[in-house]
Amino acid sequence: MPSASAKLSESLVEATALSAVDLFKDLPVGCLRTLEQGSELRDFRKGHTFFRSGESGERLFLIEKGRVQTFRTSGTRKLIIAELKPPAVFGEMGCVGQRMYHCSAQTTEPARIRIIERANLEALLEQYPVVTRRLLDLVSDRFVRVLLNLEATSFRQLMPRIASLILERAQGECVENLTHQEIAQHLRVYRESVTAALGELRKAGIIGIGRKHIRILNRLRLERAARE
Repeated sequence: MPSASAKLSESLVEATALSAVDLFKDLPVGCLRTLEQGSELRDFRKGHTFFRSGESGERLFLIEKGRVQTFRTSGTRKLIIAELKPPAVFGEMGCVGQRMYHCSAQTTEPARIRIIERANLEALLEQYPVVTRRLLDLVSDRFVRVLLNLEATSFRQLMPRIASLILERAQGECVENLTHQEIAQHLRVYRESVTAALGELRKAGIIGIGRKHIRILNRLRLERAARE
């Protein structure tokens, strides 16, 4: 059985992990430990939905492992808002204003998520107003990013946007596990348009295409395409 000092050390590690999140940075260790002890840490499979747009907010979520995607849907079309990885929080819109989620959130791979109940968060906000300001800054920052993405959708043609996404997602010279449909969802266009544009890049010898696999063959030309 772990000793009392070992348990304390383990708790301090958890508090340090929480302090890595901008929202909770520089808060006292005791405060972070209390927040950690009052929260729930759970593992979720790929494809788990935490909430949907329009639902009332009751929790804030912290990603400790895995990835989470936030998005909105319109009919059969899907608008991806953010791809989140540790350390990041989501569900912040359920903690401010009307306390309603304005998007959906779903795991894109197995994930370990810390769930913080709104009552515990509110107690923290009352004690440390700086966290309130950070929470509002987070909401504002993500809203601005959505506006900028919509602006890019309106004013940029498809080819530069696809080239930019490939460069952003590339690990070395390869992009793995990214389908035409997922690219279309990111860029808010039809899958057929993405397939045609990728075909043009392939014909030009700029990329190679496989199943869920894109290889960059000419990075300089791809970078040039992203700027056009």
